[in-house]
Amino acid sequence: MEYVNLGASGLKVRRLALGLVFRNQRDEHVAQRVIETAIDRGINHIDCANTYGPTDDRTVTGRSETILGRVLKGRREDLVITSKVSENVGEGPNDAGLSRDHIIREAERSLGRLGTDHIDIYLAHHYDDSTPLEETLSAFDSLRRAGKIRYCGVSNFAAWQVCKALWVADRHGYAAPICVQDSYSLLNRSLEAETFGLLRAEGLGLMAYSPMGVGLLSGAYAPGKPAPPGTLWAAGRFGDRFDSALAGARGRVVSAVLDAAREAGKTPAQIALAWVLSRPEVSTAIAGCDNVEQLDDNLGSIGW
Repeated sequence: MEYVNLGASGLKVRRLALGLVFRNQRDEHVAQRVIETAIDRGINHIDCANTYGPTDDRTVTGRSETILGRVLKGRREDLVITSKVSENVGEGPNDAGLSRDHIIREAERSLGRLGTDHIDIYLAHHYDDSTPLEETLSAFDSLRRAGKIRYCGVSNFAAWQVCKALWVADRHGYAAPICVQDSYSLLNRSLEAETFGLLRAEGLGLMAYSPMGVGLLSGAYAPGKPAPPGTLWAAGRFGDRFDSALAGARGRVVSAVLDAAREAGKTPAQIALAWVLSRPEVSTAIAGCDNVEQLDDNLGSIGW
């Protein structure tokens, strides 16, 4: 698996990254084994956030960082760790957003859970229109100067918001974001309208998350058929949206991926991931795995 520079920075990452949402996995021992196996298989980029936990349950906020922290012992220098801040972590008025108070506090908490002295790439998880970007980027710059983060980036920002962040950083002499992290897949190509052009013009890397459309392109689902029992889209907060998720054009895309997989002798997940990685704007694709079998399937998207 080749290394690529993340945007115009000198930081090198593998094309495939491991995401730690663990949407359909409750067992922390299995989650830890997935991380360990991913590293053993050559993945060097692990993506997390201060709110991630098994089954994406916000009552276990921070558990994914804690699990990762157990794995990092003796392996830290070989890895690129990403974490994020802005989502709600409590009931208080300063328990969410991109204020200096929230960013500094949550960075310290993430470092404690990870058991490390620095986060390689720290991202603003969502745009916060209640906090000036000057305050947000100043806080990131303070963390960088203190050695607690190496780089910063943004996630789920519109193209104009990314552009404004770059302008604010340049105007005030702050370290500028080196990358964006956004959803991108055959089922969600909205980035192509404006963000791709901005990435090319400004030399920003793209970490593409949900490259399999939250599992809809994994091969587990097919239009006109119910979601198999035990899968992510069979119940819970996803279950009542399954029929609409595969309606119309989206269902035709899923069917096309299934057909292409049969023709190529690959799995649907490998087709979907390989397509995302074929786009020159994409630096790395972040694929979440609930078990080692899914991890190995995803790794099969590389090298053909």
